[in-house]
Amino acid sequence: MSWTSFKKSVNRTGTKISQKIGAIEKTVDQDFDLEEQRIKSLEAKCEKLHKETKGYLESMRTLSSAQLRIAETVNHFYEDSSDNSLVGNKYKEVIDRLDHDCRTYLDEPYRRTVNEPIGRLCDYFPDINEAIKRRNNKLLDYDKQRAKARKLIEKPPDDTTKLPRAEQAANEAREMYESLNNQLCTELPKLIDLRVPYIDPTFEALVKIQLKFSQESYDSLNSLKNHFPSNSEGPVDNNVDAVLQQMRDLAICGMS
Repeated sequence: MSWTSFKKSVNRTGTKISQKIGAIEKTVDQDFDLEEQRIKSLEAKCEKLHKETKGYLESMRTLSSAQLRIAETVNHFYEDSSDNSLVGNKYKEVIDRLDHDCRTYLDEPYRRTVNEPIGRLCDYFPDINEAIKRRNNKLLDYDKQRAKARKLIEKPPDDTTKLPRAEQAANEAREMYESLNNQLCTELPKLIDLRVPYIDPTFEALVKIQLKFSQESYDSLNSLKNHFPSNSEGPVDNNVDAVLQQMRDLAICGMS
């Protein structure tokens, strides 16, 4: 920060303090305040959406990795059973293919059509916030210069040139403030109105990617049904209970 910028920052801090104690009148622009609240709300929503979209992709990667690990374990588990080794191998093949599809047909398209567009939208907000900050700084400068001019009007100085100079400084500060204020009041609503047209195609891409991946996952896993006995269609609990009962009937399980 340059010395000039530092002095301006100190002066503006002093103006804020004077406004809080009522020594300097504070300009209130309810229309701008409303638009600022709306843009802050939009920023928070976009940041949350960006975070959640990244989290979704990371969760899908984690799920895919977990499926790979369990497929490998199941495959090793069935190696000792020649009758059921085929289903273990087939399950691992299906999960390997789904993991490849996750990285090929979900990961890259999702980043390109969902995560990155939302990230680019979020990248605009630092510039918007900087423009709002400049506008607020110019308003502080205007309030300060206006207060100086009013003070000279209420208590005229001996130097008759002070008041015209103060009024000129106040007018210049007002023009700079109004220029930025009018620009923001015009453009902020337009930016807010563009949020839905911008998000719509991204949301559509999200749904289509989820649908495609889920459908392919279902079809792939459903193909494994043919590798299970036809009598395995009954309730899982009943099948498990029947096997557990056979285990209990073994002598080694009753030794305790």
